[in-house]
Amino acid sequence: MRLLEKLISLLETLAKWLGIDIHKVRAVMLRSGVYKLYERWLELQVKGKPMPEHVAIILDGNRRWARMYGLNPWIGHRAGARKVENLLRWCLDLGIRTVTLYAFSTENFRRTPREVAELMRLLKEKLAELKESDIIREREVRVKIIGRLNLLPRDLRELAREIEEMTKDYRRHFLNIAIAYGGRAEILDAVRKIAEDVAKGRLRPDEIDEEVFEKYLYTGYLPPELRDPDLIIRTSGEERLSGFLLWQCAYSEFCFLDIYWPEFRRIDLLRAIRTYQMRQRRFGR
Repeated sequence: MRLLEKLISLLETLAKWLGIDIHKVRAVMLRSGVYKLYERWLELQVKGKPMPEHVAIILDGNRRWARMYGLNPWIGHRAGARKVENLLRWCLDLGIRTVTLYAFSTENFRRTPREVAELMRLLKEKLAELKESDIIREREVRVKIIGRLNLLPRDLRELAREIEEMTKDYRRHFLNIAIAYGGRAEILDAVRKIAEDVAKGRLRPDEIDEEVFEKYLYTGYLPPELRDPDLIIRTSGEERLSGFLLWQCAYSEFCFLDIYWPEFRRIDLLRAIRTYQMRQRRFGR
């Protein structure tokens, strides 16, 4: 199987060297069944080893994927959205308790009005599907929409409230969807809430420490051991956080993948987990 892994790597490297579109080469190999055999081998490698309890993913590359096929950007977003349900199922099957998805940032509002409108329509559609999804009830997944929700259309805010209310008593698994999210905005919002509680006498300044501060973040509702992601994955080949979970990522492991989000496969998740398992986490010690 290691030979198969080396062969796949060689073919991908050769494609890049020859100037062949690597994304199209991967699509051909996916159809050929080569990846299915590789996936089974990867799964055997990661099972039985420490699994990340919280995986966060920056869903990047939708627009570039669409551009590659001559499509409008929102078609890429739709293709990426279809991948999310698969991802959630993969993570749950592997025993990952918490998944956080970076779907739409505060900066994304600067895109063209048409693209933003299409994204809002898509988010509403997918949240409605998630609300009716059997996987949420069967696996007892608590869903939380994190970000500056006041920036979203009213109907989308209402739908977010409904799905949060519906799942509020679930404790087995957690799904955070970051919409209208910014890491700096999250920290500023937490500071404002703390300042308000201090002004009202609910909190003394000398009581403020990291543990208290974390409770004011969007992820403060999570059990303490699940608030910080163990592993952060970003697709599309970009190697930056773009403001994602700036406080929570202090000791996270990072994995940057050269694959557009609509192309994301189970083997990419397994590869990232294998990379995580090979690292030694010291937490500053």
